[in-house]
Amino acid sequence: MRDSCSDLDQRHHEPGTTMTSPVSPARESGPLRVGPEASPLTVLRDNWDAHAKEWIDWVRDPARQDTYWRFHRDRFLSLVPSAGRLTLDIGCGEGRVARDLRQRGDPVLGIDCSFTMCQAAADYIEDPSPVAVGDAAQLPLADASADCAVAFMSLQDIDDMPGAVQEIARVLADGQKLALAIVHPMYSASGKNPDDDFVIKRPYFTPDLCVSVDTRDSRTMTFYREHRPLQAYIDAVLDAGFSIEKLVELTDEAEGKPIPMFLDILAVRRPRENDPIKIPAPRGVKTLTRPAIRLVLLSGLSGLALVAMTLLAFSH
Repeated sequence: MRDSCSDLDQRHHEPGTTMTSPVSPARESGPLRVGPEASPLTVLRDNWDAHAKEWIDWVRDPARQDTYWRFHRDRFLSLVPSAGRLTLDIGCGEGRVARDLRQRGDPVLGIDCSFTMCQAAADYIEDPSPVAVGDAAQLPLADASADCAVAFMSLQDIDDMPGAVQEIARVLADGQKLALAIVHPMYSASGKNPDDDFVIKRPYFTPDLCVSVDTRDSRTMTFYREHRPLQAYIDAVLDAGFSIEKLVELTDEAEGKPIPMFLDILAVRRPRENDPIKIPAPRGVKTLTRPAIRLVLLSGLSGLALVAMTLLAFSH
């Protein structure tokens, strides 16, 4: 069993008690999915779905103690371009980033591998979101069908991170933007020594599975992520056909964190005709047909129209 990560905020959560934890067994049956048949379940994907109910309870804590509410949300949303035809929320979880984007007028479709997460987003009473259960590395969407994508604190949770970034590049129209946020690799590689100083505790350049159990009040959450060096993310973004427009390092200034906790990046999709990189279509794309629309978790006619438009374009 690998070591757990340090007191690391994952998908904008507050660090608590951290310990190693075994990987949960695979689910006996997975949720229905939109688009190409998914790859076999892997460690990160399987375990985020297995702990989805814990996560929903964790992030919907009325106290709003975590970094998303305290400082990260406003900084990240300031990077996201204004509303257009379609904004994709990759790794949307239970939907709170999509809800914040929708409140400012953005038409948002959330994508997550967890049926439970998507159901929670679609069933949110105050503002239900259009969502689809799907693989970030095999998006059930047409080429150039979106004009914005966000991946807030999700890429470190995706097993095939480069594949997911390539798929985002495929579905974004030329010149459109991706806003992403990750745990800063310096933070995921670090921990505290007995003198309470931050030190590098794992080989920085070696990808490493991180498992931690955090507690806050009566809530407990098991987190699964992969530490990756900064170069892994930068290479994935550039190789997929993006140019980096802005990079922001953030930390919890109120707690006096001496190193960056998060890294936010704004990238723009380079024109395809000027790009030597060819993004392949996802495997099994020809299997998607109109009946697949019934597998999308929706709320409201506007959501139905949005998803139908995108999926029908993909099925022709």
